[in-house]
Amino acid sequence: MVLQITDESFKALMKENKPVVIDFWAEWCGPCRMVGPVIEELAKDYEGKAIIGKMNVDENDEVSGEYGIRSIPTILFFKNGNLRDKHIGVAPKNVLEEKLKAIL
Repeated sequence: MVLQITDESFKALMKENKPVVIDFWAEWCGPCRMVGPVIEELAKDYEGKAIIGKMNVDENDEVSGEYGIRSIPTILFFKNGNLRDKHIGVAPKNVLEEKLKAIL
């Protein structure tokens, strides 16, 4: 299941021992709708191994600003609270999965 992440819940997530993948998106973003199903699949495939979530940039500008999110979709990959990788734009599942596997 994809976790809905907010500015408030972000800090607690950064303390997790599991990798955290966050899809920064917005309702009005067409490419975000293309990435959404891929994020859903990854969340199912890696349940228990990684935390995979979405953060609406229109509702959560603090974290989006902190990480310089200027284009969406942007997917950030964290491990032990540190940004390890990112992908900007639409990507097939295998591209995002390889980035996730690299930080598992």
